[in-house]
Amino acid sequence: MNEKIQSVLKSLPHKPGIYLMKDAEGTIIYVGKAISLYNRVRSYFLESTDHSPKNRSMVAKIDDIEFLVVQNEVEALVLESNYIKQYRPKYNVLLRDDKSYPYIKVALTEDFPRVYRVRSFHHDGNRYFGPYTNSGAVDATLDLLNKLFAFRTCRYDASSWAPPTRGEPPASWKLKLLPRPCTQYYIHRCTAPCVAYTTREEYNAIIKQVILFLEGKHDEVLKDLQAKMEKAAEELNFEEAARLRDRIQAVERILEKQRIINTEAQDDQDVIALASGDDETCALVFFFRSGKLVGREYFILQGTRDSSPGEIMGSFMQQFYQSSPHVPSEVIVEAEPDDRQVIQSWLKEKRKGAAATGASSTVTITAPKRGDKVQLVNMVKNNAKEVLDQQRIKWLTDSQKTQFALEEIQQAINLETAPQRIECYDISNTQGTNSVGAMVVFEAGRPKKEEYRRFKIKQVEGPNDYASHQEVLRRRFRKAAANSTSIPSKPMDDISPPIGETVEEIIQEGENGALQHDWAMPDLVIIDGGKGQLNAALEVMHELKLDIPIIGVAKEEGSHTKLNTAEEIYIPGAAEPIILPRNSQGLYLLQRIRDEAHRFGLSYHQKLRSNRTFKSVLDEIPGIGPKRKQALLKHFGSVRAIGSASLEDLAALDGMTRDAAEKVKEYIGRLE
Repeated sequence: MNEKIQSVLKSLPHKPGIYLMKDAEGTIIYVGKAISLYNRVRSYFLESTDHSPKNRSMVAKIDDIEFLVVQNEVEALVLESNYIKQYRPKYNVLLRDDKSYPYIKVALTEDFPRVYRVRSFHHDGNRYFGPYTNSGAVDATLDLLNKLFAFRTCRYDASSWAPPTRGEPPASWKLKLLPRPCTQYYIHRCTAPCVAYTTREEYNAIIKQVILFLEGKHDEVLKDLQAKMEKAAEELNFEEAARLRDRIQAVERILEKQRIINTEAQDDQDVIALASGDDETCALVFFFRSGKLVGREYFILQGTRDSSPGEIMGSFMQQFYQSSPHVPSEVIVEAEPDDRQVIQSWLKEKRKGAAATGASSTVTITAPKRGDKVQLVNMVKNNAKEVLDQQRIKWLTDSQKTQFALEEIQQAINLETAPQRIECYDISNTQGTNSVGAMVVFEAGRPKKEEYRRFKIKQVEGPNDYASHQEVLRRRFRKAAANSTSIPSKPMDDISPPIGETVEEIIQEGENGALQHDWAMPDLVIIDGGKGQLNAALEVMHELKLDIPIIGVAKEEGSHTKLNTAEEIYIPGAAEPIILPRNSQGLYLLQRIRDEAHRFGLSYHQKLRSNRTFKSVLDEIPGIGPKRKQALLKHFGSVRAIGSASLEDLAALDGMTRDAAEKVKEYIGRLE
């Protein structure tokens, strides 16, 4: 335990809050919450504590600790969730990919509301349903909804299709209908409010049915449709009655599927169970609304190998309900989550805030031991196991494809074994300016983004691809070569700073952002380029006395179109390049790796070029920082206008002083 940690442990208060564990590089590796920061954080460093292997590994890497004090446990839970989502620490249990899951949005704030898919939800007066893990299922649901309920799918501003709902229209308002309805009207997918074939009241009744359907209240939808069908029949509108009959039958078919499971509860319930394997866990949620099963979603959590079921369940519930627009009145779980009371209080606050009517805000978390609810949990758990098995089959299939591709590469370039770790290097510049190098890492055919690195080219002037590749490779492998007993050590001032030593040299991208010094050596190095780039790279490898297989990958001459994707593979000592078949799995993998390096390097190059483009002479004036520069340009529009302004006008600007204004006038005056 270093002195820094000892001083933090002495200063910990007996108050609730969150704590951030950091490694030697300053990267947050774990975020936790505590009722008493003093007791919880100190427990990690007590010899008497029996830590899990994961915690022992984490404690060994802790170099610093930060903490934030809050008012209560619920605030700590919310803050912990936000930090986990933002920093995705290595030792926390995380939802895999952390992608933004889709929702179905009913845009109630629009005139003639639309129903469509979005990637996030907001408390903005609209209704959201989700999240869903399957985008295809969302699209299928929207298509079914549009078949059942004829709402508009166009993107027109509908505010001019009918007078305002409240009060008199403004003097400037004028009814502006479209000349004719679109095809959706003729196939009975829209009631055409754009040509006034339906009123706002009639259209809103359709949207009300959509909401009831998405809420799982299908009986109410069915009752309403039947009443409308009978009314249409009484009015001898048999065509409309037939359409309503077809919709009723479609809803009844859906209802039959849901009658397979029907609990006695009349309130909303979510049932959650877990199935674990290796370092991942499948969390499956069944959604019951008014006793009927209306849907299910699964989520994969990673980093769960040494975590207890209670920790996994608590972490999942935090991350899931943080992004869920709906909280049920009861959550039935397989394992009682850690900090159950705190999570329950937090869910109660969320449900209370989201309640549109006088509905109860009570939320209970139940971990049943006997009775019907246990059978319900067991059913969900069995389904979770099935989902996990299906995912394993998919992963295995992908792994088999990847391994086959690696073996193809092995045979093509005559390696002893299939390359498990591959590093690829690319150079990006514009006529020799803002040159950057990119290094991407693939292990077992998959990107390892935490070890991606970018390099500013410092020692090369002009557009010199060969020399730029050499600089990058020296900086990547110099430390490995210096540590090797097969070459003599060089004086420290003759060794370029090893990769990862300074933020200025390398801009990082990855899950944990750690700057690693001692990486595994690659089984294969790929250079983006032909024979010239390959020979330049070989010079560095010979200079550093490193025996690493290295190839160059370049598009075949004349194949720079999307229709022709042939690649030339250059290997040392070969007179002619190797060209793999276009249906080769090995070719696909090489292209993917090379394209990833190009994308990664280009994004950084564009950032540097953008920064350089937007530099101003104001950057060179002492005392004029980014805020003052922005204020000056925003107010006056250009440097010339700033130079023409009076001293009093400059000094009067918000954030400026007379001294700063005098410096601006003096400096711009010298330029003129």
